[in-house]
Amino acid sequence: MKIAIFGSHHQRAHLAHIAQLATALRNRDVEVWLDRRFYDYIHPLIPEFGVAGIIDGNEFDADYAISIGGDGTFLRTAARVGEKQIPIAGINTGHLGYLADVPICQAETFVDDLMSRNVTINVRQLIDVSADNMDYHLTALNELAIQKNASASMLHIHVTVNGRELTTYLGDGLIVSTPTGSTAYNLSVGGPIMHPACRSIVISPIAAHSLTMRPLVLPDDIILRITTTSNRSDSFRASVDGNSDELPMGTTLRLSKADYGILIVQHRSHDFAETLRKKLMWGADTR
Repeated sequence: MKIAIFGSHHQRAHLAHIAQLATALRNRDVEVWLDRRFYDYIHPLIPEFGVAGIIDGNEFDADYAISIGGDGTFLRTAARVGEKQIPIAGINTGHLGYLADVPICQAETFVDDLMSRNVTINVRQLIDVSADNMDYHLTALNELAIQKNASASMLHIHVTVNGRELTTYLGDGLIVSTPTGSTAYNLSVGGPIMHPACRSIVISPIAAHSLTMRPLVLPDDIILRITTTSNRSDSFRASVDGNSDELPMGTTLRLSKADYGILIVQHRSHDFAETLRKKLMWGADTR
C-alpha cells in the first residue's frame, strides 16, 4: 500500500503520536511519501520517520492520502489531491476536527483499519468557481465567500440562477456553501446544516442590510452567476476554502457543480448526528 502524507507545521504537542504513526506504517510495510514542506518540518523532529519519496507539486499517486492537522490542513490536502480520486483520511491535531475526524491518539489503530479496509469512502461534492474574462479557476470543498474590503461600505451582489435573476444581496458579503461546508462559515452566519449526502448548495448573506434576505438552499445542478459591485471600492475579496484573492469590482463569478468529487475516508462507525453532537455541541442544554 502507498500512502501520501500532508501535514501542518504545528505538531510539537503531538510528536510522540506522530512517531508512533510512523512506526506503525513502517511495521506494516506501507510505502510512505511525504509532502516536501511537511517533510522539511517533521524530519528534523522525528528523524526515524522513514519515507520512500518526497512529493513536490501536485504530480503524485497513492492508494490513500493522509492529512495530519486540522480542517484547514484537510482542505489544503484536498486541493492537492484534486481530480486524482485518492481517498483522503484526516488525522486531527487541530481544534475542531470536523473533516479531520480521527484523533491523533487513534492514528495507529486507524492504520490497521485502512489496511483491513474497515473504513467507508464517501464522495463529497465540489463547487467549480471561475471568473469571466479572467484566468481564475478554483474548486471549493467548503465554500466560496465574497467579502468586502475595508474601504467598501456595502456590497451589491447580483445573483442569477440558470440565467434568470434571483436577487441583489446588499451587505458585507455572500457565502455559497456545499453540504460539507454547511457546518463551517455558513453556519456562523446563520445558514442551515446540511447532511453531506444532500445534493444541494446554500446561499447565505453576510450581515445583510435587509431582514428579508435569508439563507436559500438550491439544487447542486444549477449554474450561478454572481456579479459584485460597490460605490466605495474598486475590488472585493473572493475566498475559496480560505484561499483569498482580490478581484476587481464588476467581476462575474460562475459557479457550478464540479465534474468530480473528493473521496473522504471515515471509520465504519462514523455517525453524522453523533459528530454534530460531539463536535458542534448540537442540541446541548447548557442550563
